[in-house]
Amino acid sequence: MSTEPEKPVEKVSFLVFFLIWAKRRKWAVPDIHIRAVLWLETKGELAVLRCFRGFGKSTILAIYNAWKYYRDPTFRILHQSESDGTAYKTSRDTQNVIRSHPLTRHMLPPNKGQVEQWWVEGAADFRNSSMYARGILSNVTSARADECQNDDVEVPKNIQTPEAREKLRYRLGEQTHILVPGGSQLYIGTPHTHDSLYDEMEAMGADCLTIKMFAQEHRVEDAKHSTYDLPFVPEVVFFGIGKLARVLEPGKDYQLTKTGKGILFKEPPGGLVDFYAGSAWPERFDMKELQKRRRKTRTINEWDSQYQLHSKPVTEVRLDPARMIPYDIEPEIRYANGECAMWLGNIQIVGAAAYWDCSLGKVKSDASAFSLILTDARGQLYWQVCVGLEGEIAEFDERTEKITGGQVKQVRDLVIKYQITRVVVETNGPGGFVPTILRQALKGTGCGVGEEHSSTNKQKRILDALESPLSARFLWAHVSVLRGPLWDQMRDFNPALTDQDDDYLDSGAGAIAQTPVRIGRIVGKPTEVRQDHWRTNAGVHEVQVDY
Repeated sequence: MSTEPEKPVEKVSFLVFFLIWAKRRKWAVPDIHIRAVLWLETKGELAVLRCFRGFGKSTILAIYNAWKYYRDPTFRILHQSESDGTAYKTSRDTQNVIRSHPLTRHMLPPNKGQVEQWWVEGAADFRNSSMYARGILSNVTSARADECQNDDVEVPKNIQTPEAREKLRYRLGEQTHILVPGGSQLYIGTPHTHDSLYDEMEAMGADCLTIKMFAQEHRVEDAKHSTYDLPFVPEVVFFGIGKLARVLEPGKDYQLTKTGKGILFKEPPGGLVDFYAGSAWPERFDMKELQKRRRKTRTINEWDSQYQLHSKPVTEVRLDPARMIPYDIEPEIRYANGECAMWLGNIQIVGAAAYWDCSLGKVKSDASAFSLILTDARGQLYWQVCVGLEGEIAEFDERTEKITGGQVKQVRDLVIKYQITRVVVETNGPGGFVPTILRQALKGTGCGVGEEHSSTNKQKRILDALESPLSARFLWAHVSVLRGPLWDQMRDFNPALTDQDDDYLDSGAGAIAQTPVRIGRIVGKPTEVRQDHWRTNAGVHEVQVDY
């Protein structure tokens, strides 16, 4: 009888484990699944898998979990999703794989119906289960795990506001203390917002795999012409988004040029057109399926985020900050012929509106936002200043009772810097007593103070002021404005929410509303015989002489 110790059974790779299961289920395995399986086996301690909707990522994750227990029965997984119910689905699917896979069917004790937490045969820690499945907002503080999985934890209801996104990140931060030394974190999902946590993990050095529906993409926002040059040969051409979207047919709606990288439409489509090539899974997502999904997608942002994995909110962005035109020059006062004029580069500024949506500067209160909008003779708007004022409304010298500091002093500094002739103060809430103090602070500057008590809905007021300038592309913004908090407030703005950070938006909307509509000339009287002056005006010039 041999006394030699038994050699340990060599464990198969995840790819072999997966293919055994796929054969049992009679799956036709696409190349993208092989790619994901190989990556999951060799991923780093912090890993992000971004893949399009319909990829089957949760199915692959359940097989991966079963393989981890097959390799090491003492392995512990904390699996979290957007809710308890969704997390339980993957937990239940993992149990099904373990019970049915030829290599693991012995590992799950019989008659164990729990899905929230359960142990496999060979588990060594009976305080912490092999699988612990909970929603991301549920309490898991006491858990310990070798791997924390986050399966689609970023969903619209979790990231609708900056506060919700901060709460999500706080919950994710708990996993740092739950993981044992050397443990790993895995994120799987699709982005749902412009500051997606997947981008944040990638910036932290995460091992990332991103599989889009189409490898190549090109967009024409408004296809008004019949011909366009393309950076690649398109395989799929979409027109529009939503219920009227359709796949354009070659030979019927368009034809390619001889080079293949140009397109000739039968007639200009006159709307948004997307060109794609390099389908990740053409056998499953044929033209009929693609058109069905495109039509059921409400906004182009939703399509871009869920299928092309761009970090965008799935809802329609009403106020897109990218539509503001940036500039990086300061206004200048020039004197000539006894007159002064304000110039922004080579553009003469003919008007300015300053609006202060004031706040007391207390902790957790609204920002005390001040905006200055300049305008030229053509009606172009230039958002020159958008700042938050800090501190008390006013600080006084105890002996003289003169104003020495505070927010009104900061307003005075801006008035002098930009030669502002009038500041409008919103008198809602704490602003009721501010105009009187501001007038005192502005004595000697020649600047007047106006009062505005707003009774209209704030969301409607913001949209009315900003949507038209953004859509018509006549709103410019100084780079300091774009780099401040306004960008995120504009991106996150949701007209359906009444409690959101929108103070800088509100101040800018107030300034735009105070800007008068300028008419370049009298349109004319019905009985008037108009005679245009053909001689040009030499204008005003500043001349330096040396006598």
